Amino acid sequence: MTRPHSLALTMQFPAAKAYPSHKAVLPRATVARWIKAALFADAELTIRFVDEDEGRTLNRTYRQKDYATNVLTFAYAESEDDPVTGDLILCCPVVEREASEQGKPLAAHYAHLIVHGTLHAQGYDHEDETEAEEMESIETDVMRALGFSDPYVPIP
Repeated sequence: MTRPHSLALTMQFPAAKAYPSHKAVLPRATVARWIKAALFADAELTIRFVDEDEGRTLNRTYRQKDYATNVLTFAYAESEDDPVTGDLILCCPVVEREASEQGKPLAAHYAHLIVHGTLHAQGYDHEDETEAEEMESIETDVMRALGFSDPYVPIP
């Protein structure tokens, strides 16, 4: 019998004052459940929910892209033998805008982006078509197991 993977989770809400409805759909236990569903090893993760200015600054500084993106993942393991450690940065206004544009509940979009970021923290990527297909397949399976629809199928 395999044991569930352990998770040390830190959540930071510096943007929570501006986005109380976001914090309401992100209880710690719920976020931990989303992460654990996508974990293939023990992990120590920090999730920070930011405003557009901080999101843009981080994306510009670390990816040389001058806009706020939905999720940034900073993975710190240097080899497959290292524990999964990382920071996930989610930009509240971008996540809210995308959820609205896609006709998805805010919680469902957060769940998808947190699963996506968790996979990145474990070394998954989508730089080429084969990697993208593998990662999207895992995301879809995890989201369905969590009771959400396929995040890559547009909602009519």
